[in-house]
Amino acid sequence: MNPVIQEEKTGCGIASSAAIAGISYHEAKKIANSIGIIADDQSLWSDPQHVRNLLSELGINTDKSETPFKDWETLPDCALLSSKWHIENSKPYWHWVVFVREGSKQYVLDSKKALKNNIRTDFGRIKPKWYIKVYV
Repeated sequence: MNPVIQEEKTGCGIASSAAIAGISYHEAKKIANSIGIIADDQSLWSDPQHVRNLLSELGINTDKSETPFKDWETLPDCALLSSKWHIENSKPYWHWVVFVREGSKQYVLDSKKALKNNIRTDFGRIKPKWYIKVYV
């Protein structure tokens, strides 16, 4: 799986979905817009259903609920992680990243444009609160 860079501040869910589906940000954004998901909508940061709907539209299934993060070893082979989780104006917000395990390799795809490397293995710096299992 390859990283996809987000083009808008709130585009991490679209970029994560694009990475999982193996398509470009532009393609994923076009599909997202067609089902009412707009990157400028701040609710993308605080409602996991948007990403589930987009992945479903892309033919990818996910768990219906979020699972609290315990440790990296117990994650499924592909998962959406809520990182940088915080409360703002009484509402939760987070940044979407994708955890991938391929054999003995594991890494996180982070769509943030400012990163030097969007394939991360610095797990100690990533603080997920919960995850959604992705069936790929």
